[in-house]
Amino acid sequence: MTDDPTVIAFDTSGPRCAGALLIGDRIITRTDDMARGQAEHLMPMLEEMLAKEGLVWADIDVIGVGTGPGNFTGIRMSVAAARGLALGLNKPAVGVSVLEAQAFGTSGPILSTAAAPRDMVYAQRFTDGWPESEPVFTDLTGALAVAGPDDVTVLGDMAPILLAAHGLPTGPQAVSVIEGIALLAADPIYRMDHPERPAPLYLRPADAAPARDAPPTIIP
Repeated sequence: MTDDPTVIAFDTSGPRCAGALLIGDRIITRTDDMARGQAEHLMPMLEEMLAKEGLVWADIDVIGVGTGPGNFTGIRMSVAAARGLALGLNKPAVGVSVLEAQAFGTSGPILSTAAAPRDMVYAQRFTDGWPESEPVFTDLTGALAVAGPDDVTVLGDMAPILLAAHGLPTGPQAVSVIEGIALLAADPIYRMDHPERPAPLYLRPADAAPARDAPPTIIP
């Protein structure tokens, strides 16, 4: 594999289909907002992106996929698609969490957040883009605990709420989530640190299951 692999990345953990192509120092992205139908939309969208750049699937070196947290069905679908492509193309697939992709390229302490159901929060703390805590599913008070006592900048869905309620400063992301997924998947050190096949990042039980049930799993 070259030092500058050609990467295709995608994410359907939220109400959208997002895709990215990393070709050398160029990154091409596409985001189609949609609350449902991602399973039928994803592959044609990616093939359109490839064709527009004069590429075919055989030109891809690495597959990046968003592993959540987020919508269970969307995460499972994307992870399954990435695993299938990796098997068919004999190329590596790399799972990247949305919270980590959101923090890519940032400096200093960051609280990366995403909205969760029932006014809850997905949160994880980073410094200079590197994780300092495990991702959690919590309430606003718990998110403050993850942020810590020092100055931290909040990114993501919950940034305006934490600013309004608790005065935590917010800041712009260095890259979009789908760009972060592609760039991390391209990084050989990141791939070395994540050699396992992509798996969904589930931080809460499925809505259809009683609270005592464990989150759904995917077969290794």
